[in-house]
Amino acid sequence: MFQQIKRAAVLGSGVMGSGIAAHLANIGIPVLLLDIVPRELNEDEKKKGLTLDDQAVRNRIAQTAVQKLFKQKPAPLTDKSNAERITVGNFEDDMEKLQEVDWVIEVVVENLAVKHKVFSQVDQYRKLGSIISSNTSGISVEAMAEGRSEDFRKHFLGTHFFNPPRYLKLLEVIPTKDTDKEVLAFMKQFGEDVLGKGVVEAKDTPNFIANRIGTYGLLVTVQEMIKGEYSVGEVDSVTGPLIGRPKSATFRTLDVVGLDTFAHVAKNVYDQVDGSEKEVFEIPAFMQKMLDNGWLGSKSGQGFFKKEGKAILELNPETFEYQERKKLKASSIELAKQTKGLSNKLKALIYAEDRAGELLRGITLPTLSYSAQLFGEIADDIVAIDQAMKWGFGWEMGPFELWDAIGVKKSVELIQKRGMEVPTWVTEMLAKGHETFYLNENGVRFFYHKGEYRQLHQNPKVINLKNHKEIHGVLKKNSGASFIDLGDGVALLEFHSQSNAIGLDIVQMINFAIDEVEKNFKGLVIGNQGKNFCVGANLGMILMEAQDDNIFEIELVVQHFQQAMMKLKYSKKPVVVAPFGMTLGGGAEICLPASSIQASSETYMGLVEVGVGLIPGGGGNKELYIKQLNNMPKGAEFDLQSVANKVFETIAMAKVSTSGAEARANQFLNDHDRISINGDHLLFDAKQRVIELYDGGYQPPVRKKVPVVGETGYATLLLGAQSMFLSGYISEHDLKIAKKLAYVIAGGKVPFGTEVDEQYLLDLEKQAFLSLVAEGKSQQRMQHMLVKGKPLRN
Repeated sequence: MFQQIKRAAVLGSGVMGSGIAAHLANIGIPVLLLDIVPRELNEDEKKKGLTLDDQAVRNRIAQTAVQKLFKQKPAPLTDKSNAERITVGNFEDDMEKLQEVDWVIEVVVENLAVKHKVFSQVDQYRKLGSIISSNTSGISVEAMAEGRSEDFRKHFLGTHFFNPPRYLKLLEVIPTKDTDKEVLAFMKQFGEDVLGKGVVEAKDTPNFIANRIGTYGLLVTVQEMIKGEYSVGEVDSVTGPLIGRPKSATFRTLDVVGLDTFAHVAKNVYDQVDGSEKEVFEIPAFMQKMLDNGWLGSKSGQGFFKKEGKAILELNPETFEYQERKKLKASSIELAKQTKGLSNKLKALIYAEDRAGELLRGITLPTLSYSAQLFGEIADDIVAIDQAMKWGFGWEMGPFELWDAIGVKKSVELIQKRGMEVPTWVTEMLAKGHETFYLNENGVRFFYHKGEYRQLHQNPKVINLKNHKEIHGVLKKNSGASFIDLGDGVALLEFHSQSNAIGLDIVQMINFAIDEVEKNFKGLVIGNQGKNFCVGANLGMILMEAQDDNIFEIELVVQHFQQAMMKLKYSKKPVVVAPFGMTLGGGAEICLPASSIQASSETYMGLVEVGVGLIPGGGGNKELYIKQLNNMPKGAEFDLQSVANKVFETIAMAKVSTSGAEARANQFLNDHDRISINGDHLLFDAKQRVIELYDGGYQPPVRKKVPVVGETGYATLLLGAQSMFLSGYISEHDLKIAKKLAYVIAGGKVPFGTEVDEQYLLDLEKQAFLSLVAEGKSQQRMQHMLVKGKPLRN
């Protein structure tokens, strides 16, 4: 029915509207961003002598929103140049331009009358067959479509993005009774494959899925805090990563979201429900007082927490004074910290007979009961509810997965003892002898639905490595990595060391994998599904050997790593690396020599070794330099010194990309490399890239000599560093590191333009790395990073 969405329009340029426009621009879709016409001039416009009829004034609101995109944190744009895809306008002059777009997204104020007025105009100007959606967070989608033309209603639905749209994965899609089934199917597919979202279909109920349950859970937590006389800090110390929730836990989350925004979402449910549910959604008196005081959280400078100097203070809801932040202390917390696996941690906490156990039972059990009661009302299956909470609120487990983790039977008994409702469908499930909502059989996942287990079907682009290994096994494994048959003639090398840090175990598996792939496979993907792709080399091991004066041992490790990277680079079969998240130091060094990089859109890549007193030692300096040389137009003259300068600056300043697009701007990626918008599709995309290269008759690169800037270039590289040292911006040790780095990139004491072998550059790199490892000040920097997690300037 639809080929693709080539152009879009966003109506409303507030934080959410401009964020959605930025997300569309990031993925390459040109966007028309419209807002209202200002009714009066601002001071700047008056000084310029502008009038209300001037285009700059009439488009000011949308234009200002685009300018704000450059300053917002976290950054809505993956690359600042993407803003060029956003065209601004206003509702009075530019509505007829809607005839040119394939998708119109309404993001105006949450007021039904205003939305009706906007949609009346949209209906007048849109082209037939174009999709219209609302980003409402709670107004009835059915009500919005009332009075509209038949073609409008067929192509209309809710598309609720979560803020910030670039980073939060959830997209709730809400059809009306008139939404064409093909339109719904297309938007779900488009949302996942093109927008990179986790899409759930929700029903047209107050606040849909995630905000309904999430708001309930937060308000229940507030009630438990008051009832059990816990402090704000105590609650946050146990409702974050300890139980599989984000670091911002409960009250820090409210500060980030804004208490006014949260109160609006809660009131939306409060106004539309009744009975005991209504009571939960009533904002407590102390929170109302915070609203009256304007204590809204981060945007007002204070909320549940307040920063004074370096100290973070917590609000006392009774006295309304800020005091020292507390952490909850209980034996179950210490036990949970020592326990492996989230399921075991949750059991240790929720069933504990101490203050932590009492608080977590009071928070968790009502939320599980409530989620089960809403099944069928807000979503058609439990999977949608679980996914919505994971993708929208950052929960590691959705409510029904969490229920399985702590034991359904045991927790149901506790829920009933507390006088809370357990829906009939759950007690019937237990009566039938089914004690979990999910089953895993031979790597296939099933979920409980209306009296039976149904297979969970996923997009074939989602490769779940845990399930894949259950079904297909592992071909070879050591402590650092596993070698897996990914199917279709493609192999995968998966890292699973601590933080995916590179040690000899991973280096050995890289060598084994390439040998095996050259004999028996089409090619190799290097990827994993850890928290980050790879944070670099095993720094603890390097420091320990350096402090024991075992420089010879370190030299062997560096040499093995360099050789493995050369083997990877000149493999007879294509090697595609699939980085995501933190891809630092050695992690970046594994990417650079690959046949191709298939990066996640959220890839934070950089050679950061100077932060621990070193320079890259696995070939990173050489490969980044060669990559930038290869990016130069073929046959055209270019300035070799400027290439060396750029590489030196990138490594010396430890530049880390804030996205896959920025990694390309920093030239860690080139036009040959690709970016996956949906992180869940990353391994699939990398596998397809291997097949594409193989089917295209892949040939490894021809080993060539590399032109370097030599002695004169070395002097040029050092000019900036020496002036920074003389100005007091960098320390003597920083200058020493800069000199070593400059020497390596310049290619040593050779004439400008000399062509040298790659091994020569690797040897220079190794010598510089080893000399810095032996330095006391570099060892202090390594120690500081390992203990404090941040760089030391000494």
